[in-house]
Amino acid sequence: MRRWLPKVYPILDSSRIPRDGRPQFLDRLGRSLADAGLQLLEYRNKTGTDAEVLADARVLRAAMLSGEVKLVLDDRVDVTLAAGFDGVHVDAGDLPTADARMLLGPGRIVGTSAGSEAELQAAISGPVDYVAFGPIFPTTTKQTSAAPIGLEGVRRFRAIAGPAPIIVAAAGITLATAPEILAAGADAVAVAAAIFQQDDPAVELQRWLQALR
Repeated sequence: MRRWLPKVYPILDSSRIPRDGRPQFLDRLGRSLADAGLQLLEYRNKTGTDAEVLADARVLRAAMLSGEVKLVLDDRVDVTLAAGFDGVHVDAGDLPTADARMLLGPGRIVGTSAGSEAELQAAISGPVDYVAFGPIFPTTTKQTSAAPIGLEGVRRFRAIAGPAPIIVAAAGITLATAPEILAAGADAVAVAAAIFQQDDPAVELQRWLQALR
């Protein structure tokens, strides 16, 4: 069941994409990540219009062939369908997971997030493929007022979820801390800055993939 989810779950935030030459940048980035062994990528754009997000998503989809790389879009189910993405990540305030599943149909990915134990319990009772949780450590990539839960929080969330649900630890994770987070019970680690703030994200991704085999 877990084979579709690699141990490292990269999140590309739109803040890392230049305004000038945007399609060319995304095409080069997408192709280099695919060549580096990328299996799954989430694209997150909180500020763009639907048209802008769709344009970005279509470039990424063309650069990373369907069937080789799974692409997940943050928030927008309609754009997910229009761009031919493999799934969507929805949080509180977005479309409920049950409605996202109904619109996407079987075979596509529906993920969500949980910031508390109660939210985790609610999330795993819904029609989701994975639940991301955190912050594990302090982060500057995603704005949140929640206190970091640390390794003990990872163990606690795994105990609450039980063995079956797929849970993804997020926020503030580095390559040095990722192995112990996985050992504490997370199925994967979601990372943004740790990969995409590097001069060559594809080379950095390869380091993660090799270290977390």
